[in-house]
Amino acid sequence: MRPRYLRRTEVMAAAPEPRPAPPADLRPLPANRFDAAAARHLLSRAGFGGTPAQVDALVAMGLDKAVDLVVNYGSQPQAEVSPDDFDRELVPYLSPDERQQLVRARRERDEATVERLERAENQARAQDRQQLVELRKWWLARMVETARPLEEKMTLFWHGHFATGGRTVEDSWKMFQQNHLFRTHATGNFATLVLNVIRDPAMIRYLDNNQSRRGRPNENLARELLELFILGEGSGYTEQDIKEGARALTGYTFQDEDFVFQQQNHDGGPKVIFGKKGNWNGDDFARLALSQKACSTFICGKLHRFFVNDTPDTDLPATHRAARARAIEAMAAELRDGQYEVAPVLAKLFRSAHFHDDANRAALIKSPVQLVVQTVRQLGTPVRQLSSLVAACDLMGQNLFEPPNVKGWDGGRAWINTSTLFVRQNVAIYLLTGKRPDIYDWENDGARFDADALAAGAATPEALVDRLLAVALAAPAHPARRDELVRFAAAQTSPAARTERALSTLALITALPEYQLA
Repeated sequence: MRPRYLRRTEVMAAAPEPRPAPPADLRPLPANRFDAAAARHLLSRAGFGGTPAQVDALVAMGLDKAVDLVVNYGSQPQAEVSPDDFDRELVPYLSPDERQQLVRARRERDEATVERLERAENQARAQDRQQLVELRKWWLARMVETARPLEEKMTLFWHGHFATGGRTVEDSWKMFQQNHLFRTHATGNFATLVLNVIRDPAMIRYLDNNQSRRGRPNENLARELLELFILGEGSGYTEQDIKEGARALTGYTFQDEDFVFQQQNHDGGPKVIFGKKGNWNGDDFARLALSQKACSTFICGKLHRFFVNDTPDTDLPATHRAARARAIEAMAAELRDGQYEVAPVLAKLFRSAHFHDDANRAALIKSPVQLVVQTVRQLGTPVRQLSSLVAACDLMGQNLFEPPNVKGWDGGRAWINTSTLFVRQNVAIYLLTGKRPDIYDWENDGARFDADALAAGAATPEALVDRLLAVALAAPAHPARRDELVRFAAAQTSPAARTERALSTLALITALPEYQLA
């Protein structure tokens, strides 16, 4: 039986059994409990999964050294992936002089000049949009190939946190610069990252701070800094703090691709922010916000949701909610004590029994990017066509460099609906087989994936299924699902079917609901 394109979940669902609450602090996992399942969990959450050989290597080095290798990745080589055909000199809009020429030509009814300038601008914008497509392919390839998976995972986290969309920015080089900024500070100092973000030309353009000047402040950047980037909505600030913060940020703009501070457009007068009076500028405003205790709790809450468990509080038992809150506060205390260095917080989290507890295994829904990249890295499939994978991520709701709004992607259960589940199942089949459903414009790929390597030494259908389930799933499958898969594998008796038995069985596993979980 050949693997077919699965359009719905075909193995019966089973109600999850209640789990005890995880530990409510960040005490370390006992060293003797760091087994293959724990190593696989670490590789999945702190990156994009790992091969059986990588799992075995982490187990051999033990918990402390494994976490150190993952978090302190500076000794690992950078991914050698460069954007193809990227023209940083491309300007996708008219220069001020050309804009004046266009206005004058329209006024004078000089149709030839109007047509020439509009055509040049449209062509440049089209080329810039194509460069953004190339950037998506470049970043996806980088995530697949990197020896520093946490670096790319945190770059993705900051991209969703400091959400900025290429369609609004209209400058692919600015988006590339911002991506580099997030990577540079991926696990570094959060305060330093914030101070760089308020100078980031892409962010300034996205939130219109280039239009903010003395006497006419634009509140967008100040508002999002407090509501979405530093403190969280409604967390200890007032509308007056936003208005005064907007005044402080006047004059923060860019010229071409670089940040500039325009003193003549800055409001240097006294301002009262968080009850403190001074002639504050934008840096001062950011530092005042960073000094609020709500900052560390807010950021660590988002890190916990990203790395540990994305189940909404309203759907958790009271004991689990309490354990989550205490773990987040322990992370926040570590962040404050470490002067907002992120790496020590992640290291403590990844070593903790809380992180590794059964209640937090298979407790995240894979983002589209996680689903694609982890399928390649963990199962070892060919990369296939990057353009097809970028298109699939978009269909599944995660278009890199284009978050839906300034809040970023909602994540969690928002990733799953009838249409996205259909694509999620089929993109896994595409990666396994190189074949595409006819409804998608995905390029066929003749490269063969050898699934037998994942099941080496499995002499029986039971052993085959158990080996593949252990590699592919974040937690043990329900016995009913395992039994269905064993019956399927045992039924592959013809010579042709036996040849493809591992691949066919793996295709069915990737269609299980559990495969959507990390």
